[in-house]
Amino acid sequence: MNEVIENLLYTRSHEWVQKLDDSTVRIGVTDHAQHEMGDVVYVELGELGASLSKGDEAGALESVKTVEPFYSPLGGKIVKINEELEGQPELVNRSPYESGWLLELELEAPEELEELLDSEAYQELMDKV
Repeated sequence: MNEVIENLLYTRSHEWVQKLDDSTVRIGVTDHAQHEMGDVVYVELGELGASLSKGDEAGALESVKTVEPFYSPLGGKIVKINEELEGQPELVNRSPYESGWLLELELEAPEELEELLDSEAYQELMDKV
């Protein structure tokens, strides 16, 4: 069974969002997403300072099976990337919600958070998979 963390928000495309403060969020891929991809061998992240609109490609995860883009669930500016993933891309598999986070965004429109799924709604989505 895929792990769903209660205090996070989710997308239907299996990204998670953690509010760090009123204007900054941390983003990663869910346990389900990393299981589907298999062993992640390379992570490509957007540039620091880059502006993303909701739905923009924010990077890509390369596994032994495939290369999957991941999309920004919210609009904002990239203020931090997880540099540990450069040397240890397997952190996405081992710890998708902790060490395997991808990037942090400074939000342009915090109200977009309201469009994301809460853990209960995401769990319902997972129950149908």
